[in-house]
Amino acid sequence: MDFTENDIIGYIEEHLSRKRLQHTYAVADEAVRLAKRYGADEKKARLAALFHDMCKGMTVDELDARVRSFGLADRLLGRANLSHSKVAAEMMKREYHISDEDMINAVAFHTTGRAGMSKLEKIVFLADAIEPGRDYPGVDEIRALAREDLDSAMIRMLSHTVEYIGEKGDYLDPDTVEALKDLKEKEDL
Repeated sequence: MDFTENDIIGYIEEHLSRKRLQHTYAVADEAVRLAKRYGADEKKARLAALFHDMCKGMTVDELDARVRSFGLADRLLGRANLSHSKVAAEMMKREYHISDEDMINAVAFHTTGRAGMSKLEKIVFLADAIEPGRDYPGVDEIRALAREDLDSAMIRMLSHTVEYIGEKGDYLDPDTVEALKDLKEKEDL
C-alpha cells in the first residue's frame, strides 16, 4: 500500500458532510473494538472503515457514471445505497492502489454482505450497523450479540435487513440473501 491513513482522512474530510464524517469515525472506532475482540488486524479494520462511506457525498448521477465507467453491475444504477460501497472499493484499487482483497471486499460488501464473508468483512459490516450513533429497533440486541458472537450478530443483522427491506418493498440485493443463507447453513453444521 502506497497511501497513508491521512490520504483517506483528507478525502473524507473534504467530501463528506459533518454528520457522515462523524458516522465514519464512529464506524472506524467500532471496527477497531471488534477487531481487538476477535483477533483481527486492527489497522486494516480501521482503514476499511474509513473508506467504507467515502462515496456517500456523491450524487446518484455521479455514482451511476462511476458504476458505468468501472463496469459494475447494472443493478447498482440508481441505487446509491448499494452503489456507494462498490464504487468506493473500485476507487480503493484504482486511485489508492490498494491490493488487499480482504480490505476491498470489506468495503464493497459493507451494505449487503455476501456468502463466504471473512472476519474483516463481518467486522466492518457490523461496525457500520452498530456504531453508537445508530438508532433503530433491535440495535441494542445486535450490539450485545456483536460483542459475544460475530456470526450470530451477522445473522441477526442480515435478518433485520431482509425484514426491513421487505416491509418497505424496496430492492433486496441478492448478496444479502446469500450472506444470510450461508451463515445460517454454517450455524447448522
